[in-house]
Amino acid sequence: MQADLLIHADWVIPVEPTAVLEGHSVAVEGGKIAAILPRAAARGQIQPREVVDLPGHALIPGLINAHTHSPMSLFRGLADDLPLMRWLNEHIWPAEARWVHEEFVADGTRLTIAEMLRGGTTCFNDMYFFPDVTARVASHVGVRATVGLIVIDFPSTWAADADAYFDRALALHDQLRNDPLVRTAFAPHAPYSVSDAPMKRVLRLANELELPIHMHVHETHAEVAGSLDQHGCRPLERLRRMDLITPSLIGVHMTQLDDDEIALYAQSGAHVVHCPQSNLKLASGHCPVTRLREAGVNVALGTDGAASNNDLDMFAEMQTAALLAKGVGGDACSLPAEAVLQMATLDGARALGIDVLTGSLTVGKSADIVAIDLGAPETQPVYHPVSQIVYAAGREQVQHVWIQGRHLLNARRLSTIDLDDTLNRAAAWRDRIHAADVRGGATDGR
Repeated sequence: MQADLLIHADWVIPVEPTAVLEGHSVAVEGGKIAAILPRAAARGQIQPREVVDLPGHALIPGLINAHTHSPMSLFRGLADDLPLMRWLNEHIWPAEARWVHEEFVADGTRLTIAEMLRGGTTCFNDMYFFPDVTARVASHVGVRATVGLIVIDFPSTWAADADAYFDRALALHDQLRNDPLVRTAFAPHAPYSVSDAPMKRVLRLANELELPIHMHVHETHAEVAGSLDQHGCRPLERLRRMDLITPSLIGVHMTQLDDDEIALYAQSGAHVVHCPQSNLKLASGHCPVTRLREAGVNVALGTDGAASNNDLDMFAEMQTAALLAKGVGGDACSLPAEAVLQMATLDGARALGIDVLTGSLTVGKSADIVAIDLGAPETQPVYHPVSQIVYAAGREQVQHVWIQGRHLLNARRLSTIDLDDTLNRAAAWRDRIHAADVRGGATDGR
């Protein structure tokens, strides 16, 4: 068999099926996984154009960050240690109104993708203004993305009114229709920030175009209380009345759920994205991940934006998700390492509707592959590689990343991003925003 690439590793962890293949190799041809077989057989049967030998490494599917606001990396640390609505109303939304435009989004997205690639993330699901710019940067770098067709009730520099949001959304969807890496999803911000008429329009268009609907839902107790005051029902009940709880829905955060809502969600086939570190930092509550999964709900994993996390580290997110489920549930068996790794890979792909393309190391799927060096003192000795990855490894142990067989991170070096230029641009934004804060009398972003 001819192959473009043959990767030898000590462990291959395909996720689907749940297994650890010791001493195996992965062959890549035409951007797809062509074979996974024992190393001795690979050396005898595969004629590769390139060989990468990685002793002490584990190969996993590329991590999928199922909820991000990528340009917000430029607001990292701007207004910390505040509750969600005060953080949004007094700091983030005013900062966005002042600073967010195409250059900001391009520079912030590039910084975010650099961070994510260095942490083994090969796909991200984004929600932010100027999704056309995010799509352009992602496509240029060669990373997989779903960009949100943002819908929100108030005007922004992206769109002046509801019609403009939809016009720009449809134009971008048409523009990206044939992009091999970048897809679209409708992204109404949240039930509290999108009124009924545009929400119903989102549903109609999402059904026509067969697109996911990516939305913050039941993020905080205050959100639920506000919906009861304004609409006489909880947010999920309002969405149910509009027929929005369908297999297309990706509900993010979901920290405030009762048993009936979990049952409704499970029956609908809708998806959840769990963002444990952001939820903890903003004191939003705890997503009942174990109960959701037991009910049959597909639960993916996301970081949220770097302004509220404050990093985009899916390794830290996996560990936090596993430990939080055990602590909150009082059960050390809750959310084992294999389940969390699946949430960060295959379950994210399922939520985005791309599991036939990626999410597991499966013959015929895209060669979205991450190599993790487990030879460091922090992850030795290795008894169970998946446990080491979830409970002990750090993102700095990611050595190589391939997307569609393209080597985007090679021995920790980015191949499609000028890291020095990216960092210089981030520093320039820091200086500009900080100087404006000082002139306004707030030196710490508060």
